Amino acid sequence: MAKNNYTYALGRRKRATARVRLVAGKGVITVNDKPAEEYFAASTRLLAELKIPFKAIDDEKYDISAKVLGGGHSAQVDAIKLAVSRALSILNEDLKGTLKKADLLGRDPREKERKKFGLKGARKQRQFTKR
Repeated sequence: MAKNNYTYALGRRKRATARVRLVAGKGVITVNDKPAEEYFAASTRLLAELKIPFKAIDDEKYDISAKVLGGGHSAQVDAIKLAVSRALSILNEDLKGTLKKADLLGRDPREKERKKFGLKGARKQRQFTKR
């Protein structure tokens, strides 16, 4: 969905949802109206992960504006990565194959399994007592 001068895409991972706007620019990344360096200040690994889609296509001339809800920082980064990859593939159809080979267009379907009635957790049983 290309509107005005930006491209919009949605990415999800676990409980995190990222809505991303991709604009031609200098490579500035903004997450929830803060610079990514400030938002993910605790980990440089997460900051490096945000740039993986651009390294796959050898082009860093896009600004990212992301709104992220839910999940932890790691899941949020994965959601942003998926959304950016989807936006790049919408922007340029030729990049779709490159991003697919780099395994950036697939959603990770793993979610936390819910706790079941009568059990301690999702699968853990009650402790067995012999007497």
